[in-house]
Amino acid sequence: MQVNNNTLMGTAGGTFLSVVPNLNSSDVLKTVILASVGAIVSFSISLALKFFIKKHKK
Repeated sequence: MQVNNNTLMGTAGGTFLSVVPNLNSSDVLKTVILASVGAIVSFSISLALKFFIKKHKK
């Protein structure tokens, strides 16, 4: 099945425009904070695992 690029962009634009009026500033702030915390935790766990793997191989 081939999707026309104009149809894809129209669908994405329509979805975006239907979501925007329903966003509250508190929801956006909460999302930004949760995304930041998630990124920091993910990065920290990656570093810890990298450290333990290097230590275990020696």
